[in-house]
Amino acid sequence: MSKKLVHSKRPVPGILPGPAFWPMLLLAMLVLLAPVARADDAAFTAAVSGLAADNFADKSAAVAAIVESRHANARAVLAALLDGKLYLRSADNRVFITDGGETALQLTDPSTLTSAGNGKPDDFQRITTNNGLRKTLRSAIAGFALADPDAGARLAAVKEMTRSLDDESAAMLRGAVDKETDAAVKQAMREALAYVNLASDDAATRLAAVQELRASLNADVYNRLTTLVADDPDEAVRAAAKAVVSSIDSSRRMYSSVETLFFGLSLGSVLVLAAIGLAITFGVMGVINMAHGELMMLGAYCTYFIQAWFPGLTTWSVLIAIPVAFLVSGAVGVAIERGIVRFLYGRPLETLLATFGVSLILQQLVRGYSANNVPVETPAWMAGSLQINDALSLTYNRLYVLLFMVLVFVALQLILRKTSLGLKVRAVAQNRNMARAMGVRTEWVDALTFGLGSGIAGVAGVALSQLANVGPNLGQQYIIDSFMVVVFGGVGNLWGTLVSGLTLGIVNKVLEPWAGAVLAKIFVLIALILFIQRRPRGLFPQKGRAAEG
Repeated sequence: MSKKLVHSKRPVPGILPGPAFWPMLLLAMLVLLAPVARADDAAFTAAVSGLAADNFADKSAAVAAIVESRHANARAVLAALLDGKLYLRSADNRVFITDGGETALQLTDPSTLTSAGNGKPDDFQRITTNNGLRKTLRSAIAGFALADPDAGARLAAVKEMTRSLDDESAAMLRGAVDKETDAAVKQAMREALAYVNLASDDAATRLAAVQELRASLNADVYNRLTTLVADDPDEAVRAAAKAVVSSIDSSRRMYSSVETLFFGLSLGSVLVLAAIGLAITFGVMGVINMAHGELMMLGAYCTYFIQAWFPGLTTWSVLIAIPVAFLVSGAVGVAIERGIVRFLYGRPLETLLATFGVSLILQQLVRGYSANNVPVETPAWMAGSLQINDALSLTYNRLYVLLFMVLVFVALQLILRKTSLGLKVRAVAQNRNMARAMGVRTEWVDALTFGLGSGIAGVAGVALSQLANVGPNLGQQYIIDSFMVVVFGGVGNLWGTLVSGLTLGIVNKVLEPWAGAVLAKIFVLIALILFIQRRPRGLFPQKGRAAEG
């Protein structure tokens, strides 16, 4: 008869751990590991102190020791040394990361990256580097970046390494390429290694490298392949390099066309913003407002004054300036209409001369403040460019202006289609006498329309402050183009203004590379005159009894 084994739930003395065992084990582990951590920190601190050595060979050895330590703060310390922010305190030979201030240094402990107080600049000396050490530092920092969990950081590191590839960097990439999981980073690594292999003595290796680089748009790669076409001793390599260079040339032309189209759209966006307010006043009231450019100038100056008076709001200054410019320019526009224009309806020549006089007065008022251009800072979120690839980049300020133009156009369409004011504006534009007979107070519609168009001119000035010089003559640069856009698109038609503005912007940018900026404008003006001869009312003529009369 077999006996059943019975498993007891109680620990067997001397074999299984009791309840007090696990806290004791954890405490023992902490006690054992603490000296190891302290030893690692001590080794890292000693390696950092070695960066203050008198000769660069010892500094390079210290850099290698810091890299081998794999300390959490190793990358930050090496980056500080590369940026010239590592200083030695003469009193105790301790190394600190500092901000390099002129009156007082803010000290940071390199071992913990915590604040270590302040210091006088005279008590410290900067730890210097040379070209060789900086090259070593860049490679070391790139090595840390290649292990970064963020694929974008790894890609940036590969591109940085590609700019100055050496044997050490190539070895680093060879060790990382097989472990890389992101397709874009892996392709960048393979192209970097292929670029290195272009200098190989083996023709087969060079041929494989050429094929690997067939999709690259890097300028250094293109120049190296061009050299191979002329100088490589192997005929197969020369033929492959020639084919790849031809393919790259085609890609570059395509991306150049895309860039030209983008610049044309951005210029067209500026023209639309500058002309859309004029299209409203010209279409509804029949007034040629020669002060429209100066109303844009006032909007640009609103951006400047906000930045000057509230320097802490520079990041948001453009967004704050939009409603401010709309109100300021709109109020000035209402004042012009109520004070001058309303007495001159039906007399277009006198209205033109009167508003031209207003434009001169506004220019002189601004010149009384400053006759020179004023500086308007671009917020950080509008600076820089969106890098699509090595052959195409789109500047953020122009992208935002393009988006802003679309938003303004949509908002204006909603105002004119969905509000009571918009209904009255459209009624007055189509038949003023009938609108008056239906009880519409046309004089107030005129004032509000003039104010709306002027406010949009101010908003356009805010956008222009990010693309052009802000000065007393800002408006004069765009007033003629604004009238061209309005006439070409059709007086009073917002869709016509949008289409004509974008069209003229693209045509200008397409003609500029071979005709120059001045001749391009002349050609556009001649083409516009010929077009108006055939279609006097523009692309989208205004509809209604008043338009037909």
